Amino acid sequence: MKTKKLLPYTLAFIIAGCIPVWSLHPLYDDKHLVFDEKLLGVFEANDTSWEFAHSNDPNAYQLTYTTASKDDPNILKGFFDVHLVKLDNNFFLDVYPKEAPWGDNEGLNLIKWPMNSFLLMPVHTFIKVEIFESKLKIRLTEDDTFKKLLKADPNAVKYELVDDKPVLTASTQQLQSFVIKFADSNQFFSDEQILMRKTSKTANDVNEPKTATKDINNTHRDSNSLSPERKATAK
Repeated sequence: MKTKKLLPYTLAFIIAGCIPVWSLHPLYDDKHLVFDEKLLGVFEANDTSWEFAHSNDPNAYQLTYTTASKDDPNILKGFFDVHLVKLDNNFFLDVYPKEAPWGDNEGLNLIKWPMNSFLLMPVHTFIKVEIFESKLKIRLTEDDTFKKLLKADPNAVKYELVDDKPVLTASTQQLQSFVIKFADSNQFFSDEQILMRKTSKTANDVNEPKTATKDINNTHRDSNSLSPERKATAK
């Protein structure tokens, strides 16, 4: 297959500079698929932003992942389908590339290749997650760490080597058993990050106008800028 035909499947981000573990099959099935409203919203850490929104699929989320490189002021984005999976008492995200980050091939020359050249296959990646009102605690998979696990236990899970990269080939049920076994181990989910929920300013912010009134010319004005006489008139 030509590279151009593979491009729409490109995963447009690297989390924390690490290449995640890939899987040919999803982690979710109908039995273990859940939806939590608390996951909706924008969460941030360092120069990254994770925006979870409703998807066309009522059991899935649409994720927009945005990162700004310190070496390049251009903002880079990736778009993904995300499913929330509950296995025992643990929650996981199944992340799948939704579309090319440039929208169509006409914008191909505008892409910063270092952010878009890692996944040239339609593959799944998994993230362990704890969901709170104010934050997300996530634990990520990392390719090199996974290689160490396989070296210690080559039969831990079914996989194939593709250009020296292990790609999970296990079925969904086999993946679930494997993930449950290593859910609390650093051997698979090895990189922990905290994402804080982005909150908007409230109406009570001292830097924001408290009320807006109209003067005699029907022009909106901040009540803090009115004289005492005008405030009385405005009432």
